[in-house]
Amino acid sequence: MSAEAFLSRFEGLKRRLPGDGTARDAAARGFRAHGLPGRREEAWKYTSLRPLENIAFHEPMLAVDSACKLLDRLPELQGQRIVLIDGRMREDLSKVGPALSAHGFAQSPEFGRLAKPEREALVGLNTMLAEDGAVLSVTEGVDAGIVLLASLASDIHGVPVAFHPRHRIHLGARAKLTIVEMALGDGVYLHNPVTEIALGEGATLIHVRLQDEAPGAFHLSTLYADLAAGATYDSFALTLGSRLARNEMHVRLGGSGAVAHLNAAQLLRGRQHADFTSVVSHDAPNCASRQTVRNVLDGHSRGVFQGRIEVARGAQKTDGYQMNQALLLSPDAEIDCKPELEIYADDVKCSHGATVGALDDEQLFYLRSRGVPEAEARAMLVRAFLAGALEGIADGEARGVLEQAIERWWEGQPA
Repeated sequence: MSAEAFLSRFEGLKRRLPGDGTARDAAARGFRAHGLPGRREEAWKYTSLRPLENIAFHEPMLAVDSACKLLDRLPELQGQRIVLIDGRMREDLSKVGPALSAHGFAQSPEFGRLAKPEREALVGLNTMLAEDGAVLSVTEGVDAGIVLLASLASDIHGVPVAFHPRHRIHLGARAKLTIVEMALGDGVYLHNPVTEIALGEGATLIHVRLQDEAPGAFHLSTLYADLAAGATYDSFALTLGSRLARNEMHVRLGGSGAVAHLNAAQLLRGRQHADFTSVVSHDAPNCASRQTVRNVLDGHSRGVFQGRIEVARGAQKTDGYQMNQALLLSPDAEIDCKPELEIYADDVKCSHGATVGALDDEQLFYLRSRGVPEAEARAMLVRAFLAGALEGIADGEARGVLEQAIERWWEGQPA
């Protein structure tokens, strides 16, 4: 679907879209000027959105029946869950406890101050067309437990759809919350969510994301997080599904002593393409960030890692680290890695690294010589490679959801 087609949809919908139209009009002007990002842009040199232009996406329709089997795949996490179908929040399928405030974006359609629609084309597209999403907040000093945030999607009897949910998450000072975010679907569709996260002083958010979209889907996610002094954002993103996926994160450590963990794993096969791009801005002293991304690539799949750490002049005592590791199970698989450091302070500890390799022949031979079949031996080595990625997830329930998803993915591998 071309940029002009998205703009035409906006013109047709703008009168019934929720909220002040000023921000939407401004986003549309920027989108009209720049269009969808292309490979000439440095941030998109490894990922092409050209396949989108060959598909005519339509407006989604609420259809619970088509999502019933997807609902059956959702785990039970202490009884709290928020369900969106084709980007629209379903209160009848959602349930949260008294410690967590949750409602739909359509009820309070404020776009916030963190997202940059004038600089990020997909954020501009979301700002133009967002109809709903999830708005979550926890008051000062409250531990709201764990909640499942499920985005379910389905095309309309084979007709591709596109939706652009807008999520906002706010934790007051010293508040705590664990979010397990799952994206599941069937058919061909475009899922273009934008999430804004604001953490007060000393707040802690554990954010575990599982993207297991349909094989014909496009998942293009952009997240912004702003951390006050002493806040912790502990994130893990697991990418398994979709034809083309991009997980882009912009995290600002704005208060002294803030900590961000942006860990991820990408498991791809066939001709899947997945892109993990992050920008971590250290704007205050004594802050720490950690990024470890592991990739398992089979068939003709392609993984991308782009990670940038920015250290402002006043951000002394910064501790920043990023590592990308790729395991290629096929000679046709490919990984593109571009770590970056941009440092303006002089008292910092920052490093980055990357490793790319295949399964170790000696380890395979060792297992085979002790009677382990080849397929099982390969599976053991891959699981060992991934086990280290999940060790840092503090919440046992959240880690269990990812472990089960990885097991299902591996069971789908050809022997």
